[in-house]
Parts: sequence; structure tokens; C-alpha cells
Amino acid sequence: MPSIPALTLVIGGASSGKSAFAERLVIAAGTERCYIATAQAFDDEMREKIILHQNDRAAHGWKTEEAPLDPGAVIGGLGTDQTALLDCATMWLNNLFMAEADLDAAFEGLVAVLAGARAPVVVVTNEVGLGIVPENALARQFRQAQGRLNAMLAARAGLVVQVTAGLPLVLKGHLPEALG
Repeated sequence: MPSIPALTLVIGGASSGKSAFAERLVIAAGTERCYIATAQAFDDEMREKIILHQNDRAAHGWKTEEAPLDPGAVIGGLGTDQTALLDCATMWLNNLFMAEADLDAAFEGLVAVLAGARAPVVVVTNEVGLGIVPENALARQFRQAQGRLNAMLAARAGLVVQVTAGLPLVLKGHLPEALG
């Protein structure tokens, strides 16, 4: 059974295959799987998407914890016999923006919980800085915050993988041999 680092960051664009790759990493760990979901349903399309994902995960042996604003509470309660997938940091950031939360405190809190986690955690996040400069101030603030969060997570991660078109590119660390 391959081991993964205490913290792994999987980064990529929208619909790049990053979540599927992250799921394979967690499954390969061979432990109890915990899916920490951060999405919130603000419309019918998102509600349907969430239900579809919940049903799919349940059918494949995932324990799902909904944590749109405080994934750290779930991470702090994980045991050594588990591996968690936090999907995704970008949705969590969106939720924080909508709640007008203190981003610095939230980022520092999450990083602290990850540093003390008893279980390995794979975090999925979007790379939003590769496109054009957004035309409105809120979108630019979001892009800046996402870049800050991604850099904080990457600095602490033992493994950082960028996924594009379903293909993993290791930016830091080494993939477990079973996935390499």
C-alpha cells in the first residue's frame, strides 16, 4: 500500500481532471477514505451536481463530510487510519468571500490544522492565475486570495501535482510508485 505525504496539493484548471487524480491518490493509500466537501448549492444545477457526487462517493466507499466554511473542524477530527480529500479549496475560498470572513485568519487556521493533522490530507485547488486579468475588482481580489492560499498550501505540502487534461505533472515531491 503506497504512502502519501501528510499534505498533498493537487492543482489545476477547471475540469482538468484534478479531482479524479486526487481521488486515485487517496484510494491508493488503502485507508478509510474521508471526502471533505466544500461546495454549497446556491441554484438547482449545483444542487443536482452535489447530489450526483454524494451518491457516487457513497457507492464507492467514501465517507463524506460537508464543510463549506470550516474544513479544519473535520480535519482535526481525523484518525490515523484515515486519508482525507478536501475538495476543493477554491469553493471554500468562494464561501469565505460570500460570508465576508477574515481570509488571513481562515488561511492561517487551515494551515495550522493541516500541520497538526493525524491523517494524510489531499487538497484540491484551482489555478486561477493563468488567464487574463479580471475586469472587476472583486474577481481580482479573489484571484489574488486564491494565489496566496495556493502558495501557502504548496509551501507546506510534501507533494504538489498540477493536473492538465487529466495528466499529472509533479511540481514538488514524488508520486507513490503505484501512481507514477
